[in-house]
Amino acid sequence: MMFGLTEEQKMIQKMVREFTEKEVAPQDEKMDKTGDFPYELMQKLADNGFYGIPYAETYGGAGGDELSGAITLLELAKGSMSVAFTLATHWVPANAIYNFGTEDQKQKYLVPMMTEGKLGAFALTEPGAGSDSAAIASTATADGDDWILNGTKVFITNGGVADIFVICVKTDKTKGAKGISAFIVEKDTPGFSIGKKEDKMGIRGSSTTELIMKDCRVPKANMIGAEGDGFKVAMSILEKGRMAFGALGIGISEACLNVAKKYANERQAFGKSIASFQAVQFIIADMAMEIELSKALLHKVASMYDKGEKCGTEAAMLKVFTSEMAMKASKNAIQILGGYGYTRDYAPERYLRDSKFLEIGEGANEVLRFVIGGSVLRS
Repeated sequence: MMFGLTEEQKMIQKMVREFTEKEVAPQDEKMDKTGDFPYELMQKLADNGFYGIPYAETYGGAGGDELSGAITLLELAKGSMSVAFTLATHWVPANAIYNFGTEDQKQKYLVPMMTEGKLGAFALTEPGAGSDSAAIASTATADGDDWILNGTKVFITNGGVADIFVICVKTDKTKGAKGISAFIVEKDTPGFSIGKKEDKMGIRGSSTTELIMKDCRVPKANMIGAEGDGFKVAMSILEKGRMAFGALGIGISEACLNVAKKYANERQAFGKSIASFQAVQFIIADMAMEIELSKALLHKVASMYDKGEKCGTEAAMLKVFTSEMAMKASKNAIQILGGYGYTRDYAPERYLRDSKFLEIGEGANEVLRFVIGGSVLRS
């Protein structure tokens, strides 16, 4: 398998890197301190075609492949996890519509998500259903040409800022996972509202909220796939989401390495640069090795997706490894910076808080280890 980038992928990488350095990175510290969502910055991403990079030109995308999308997230994460995670989350409902939606749904919802800056959100998690997705209690009841949705979703990224939501609810409570269906819900739908905004430890520039559905009336034409397909839709797009988490983990790890390298080369101790000390060199070496190995697995997973091959296990491996790598990289960056690394004047403490979510979201690492172990034992 070849792991080099094509000329088109190199062009995307260069474009995103330059945009990140100029537009994204300078705003990350402010977002972290205020918790404000970067509306203008996200619109700039949309205007520059970022929203549609890994989607077909037919629906307003750029026609890129999965690796192009991963490269985009990786480069953005080096400047701001909040911005990168917002885009990664936008692609989750977009993937649901792209892979399972009707042509009418794609034209009505996907195209604006690619071309007009209409932001998307995906809602599965509930107060009593996190890793156990089949335990969701929100319901949809058929009523003529509509479905009536009721229930509450929690920890929904992009919840307070999205225009288009893909929401999973139970259409048949007697069938467990097979009774779940997925619906497209527009933000102004009567009976649909935004609840509590979470005050998070990290990725504070992204919006995370409750969603409340109280007799929320949705046309039957807004169901994605057939009735009962919701769990299948959710599991499919969450697998791809784990590849996105892998890209985010690599990106923030590279940011940690860059900060640590710069400081180590500049900081003087005992009459010489601390970069000359073996202990520092070993830390830097471990960070660099893990990043390069992770990139190889990212390329493999992206290639498998593009070929239509099953890669749930590999995507889970990527997500677990890179999330823990990001935590270790941020702690190592803090260690190299010493007292400065422990202050909010320097980026590593922010990277540490941002990285922690990668171990929790898109399937907690403990759950994914169970998935990986079971897959390996059955093979």
